[in-house]
Parts: sequence; structure tokens; C-alpha cells
Amino acid sequence: MARHLADAGYEIVTVLNRSPLPTDLNASVVTSAAEVARMSEIVITMLPDTPDVERVLLGQNGVLEGTSAGKLVIDMSSISPIDTAEFAAKFRQAGTGYLDAPVSGGEVGAKAASLTIMVGGPASEFERALPIFQKLGKNINLIGETNGAGQTCKIANQIIVALNIEAVAEALVFASKAGCDPAKVRAALMGGFASSRVLEVHGERMIARTFAPGFRIRLHQKDLNLALESARALGVALPGTATVQQLMNACSARTGGADADHSSLVKALEFLSAHELSNGKE
Repeated sequence: MARHLADAGYEIVTVLNRSPLPTDLNASVVTSAAEVARMSEIVITMLPDTPDVERVLLGQNGVLEGTSAGKLVIDMSSISPIDTAEFAAKFRQAGTGYLDAPVSGGEVGAKAASLTIMVGGPASEFERALPIFQKLGKNINLIGETNGAGQTCKIANQIIVALNIEAVAEALVFASKAGCDPAKVRAALMGGFASSRVLEVHGERMIARTFAPGFRIRLHQKDLNLALESARALGVALPGTATVQQLMNACSARTGGADADHSSLVKALEFLSAHELSNGKE
């Protein structure tokens, strides 16, 4: 994503974090998030969880320490809508704009600049950020002018994706244990009303047993936790989401399970059914 912005002519300033920067990115590396904010007109964060965002934005040497009036913070993490609104309020007190803009599309979408971007915040700030978003994604929507609206939409996205993965896993395990070739069942279903991107991509992963992470179980667990916490606050029933979260918990309990791709949810259903897709006919 940073490379797409650099290729578009944006000057990149970053803090050196877990992995070295690509040599062709030509970014300026500084020692703190506060320094990034001092040197930048727009600051973009994309981190695993709410506490990570809070630390980088509001912690010691965080973005808030280096920001000033007229700047804009865009958080593209997938985190709590409630905390997002609180973070935004602190930046607005400093005269800094704030957008929550979580994404969907995974590593493939990031590399292809085809991400779906769900934005919460004032329309004027959205318009300011739109040229940046257009370098990163294709389906870009202002969900609402209140901070947290983008995060709420992302939670809805993760509910749908999780339940679709669970449905595909159930269907393939069912068909396989009944004696059908799951690959042929998947191919047939791709031509009907059951067709979906999850069936296409994750159904193939389940059958081929390719669970190297595109999106890790532990990150989807975090998103479903956010969904269930928000549902309790709103008084909304999410029974399917709660069930899938328990299946993910079961996968995560296995050694290495938390860092496997979320399509590995099928393993929990295979265990409950005493049948693995790769076993073929029984």
C-alpha cells in the first residue's frame, strides 16, 4: 500500500517497525510516531488491534504529540467503533481531522490496489483523503459522517465473511462425508446461487489444504469479539457470529492454529464430524 502511494508521488515518512522496508520504497525513516506526524500532512495507521492503535496514536511519542491544526489522521485498522470515536475526539481537540477507514480485500487487494475502503468521518475530510484512497482501492464508500461508522461497516463485513466461511466448510464436509468429491461439489456450486468469493477462494483452500495465512484466525477472532461486544452494547442478537467465534476458538487452541488462514475453520468442523476433506470417500 505504501508503494502504491510512493508510485503516485506521495512522500512517505515511517517508523521502522517489525520488518525492513523494501529498498525501492525510498521512504524517510524516523524514530517515533510523533515525528511522523510533525513531518506529515496526513498520517495513516494500520495496526492489528485497538490497544495498538491507542498506543501509536495517544501513547508516549505518539501521533497526538506531533500533530497540529490542519493535519489529518486516517486509521485503516479494524478496531472498536466506540474507541474510534474517542480517539477522533482527542484529535479534533487539537484541530486535526480524523477518519476511520478500515479495508477489506486482504493481501491480494492490497497488492492490486483493489481494496474495499469503508470510511467514517466528515464529508469534507473524506473528500480530502479520496485521492489517497483511490490509489489503494476500488470500492470506496463514506458510510457516515460520524467517526466509527467505517468500523461498524467493517464489523458487518467480518460477520458476513465468517458466516460464509463456516457455511462453505459445513457444506464441503457434509458432501465429502456423504461420499462425494468435494472438489466436484465446489465446482458445481460455483455455477449456482450458492456461488461466492468465499466458496471460490476459501473452498479451494479447504480442499487443497493450503492454510498459509492470507488473513489469520486470530485477527478474525478479534473482529468477531468486536462484533459481539458491540452487539451486547446495542442489544442485538448475533447467534451465528457467536457460534463461528467458538469454532475459531477451537481452531486457535491448536498449536499454530491462531496464525493459520481463517479458511482453516474447516478443521473444527472436520474434528466434530470425524472426517477430513482430504480423506476422500469413506
